[in-house]
Amino acid sequence: MKSNMKKNTFSTLKFKLIIALQLVIAMNVYSQTLCIDASSDQKQGVKNGFRYELWNQNSQGEACMTLGKGALFSGKWNDIENYLARRGLAYNQTQKHNEIGTFSAKYSCIYKPNTKAGNSYLAIYGWSVDPLVEFYIVEDWRNWIPSMSKDAIKKGSFYIDGSLYDIYQTTRINQPSIVGTATFTQYFSIRKNTRNKGNIHISEHFKQWEKLGMNLGKMHEVSFVVEGYKSSGSFKFVKLNMVANK
Repeated sequence: MKSNMKKNTFSTLKFKLIIALQLVIAMNVYSQTLCIDASSDQKQGVKNGFRYELWNQNSQGEACMTLGKGALFSGKWNDIENYLARRGLAYNQTQKHNEIGTFSAKYSCIYKPNTKAGNSYLAIYGWSVDPLVEFYIVEDWRNWIPSMSKDAIKKGSFYIDGSLYDIYQTTRINQPSIVGTATFTQYFSIRKNTRNKGNIHISEHFKQWEKLGMNLGKMHEVSFVVEGYKSSGSFKFVKLNMVANK
């Protein structure tokens, strides 16, 4: 009887080790880590059908991101000037958002900015062209938000996904953009009840902005971003589904 128990225990342990090894192999197959070095301040591409971009202004400090299965990603930054790690849906700048579909996201992120100095955002992020617009739906943040900017114009507020969002517009003059150094408009929806997981009805923000005269052009991307400015921190998405349903 004792001999059979030992055999069963050994078989169970062997099975668990095989499963653990398979998980490690699967993680290695799906994951890819990118870090900024002195040769370039930007890395971008497409993996598993989702666009990714890592940007570290002036290649300062440590800036890395790891691409996981599907749209999942994680990252860390330290002693940087301006860090953006983002992943999501890419477009060829020929269609407006309502021509593409209805955008939404479901997410859960372990978000750990260390912002004794500087700031950080966890947000939906993207660009359009004609007009050139950079946009954010800010879910969580530390230390500073665009509503604190001297040139921020409050356009309104609306309630969705369990919270009030304040809507702001700002203008950036001769700053980095997807078309190089340019002057462009920024749109922000800033969540009152900050969070790091939930559902976001992205297209409802687009519609609300347009009701307020904040028009978007042809889409370049709709992504999830973690941004840090003169700060440090880390994050890991454990759930991230981004879709544009017809």
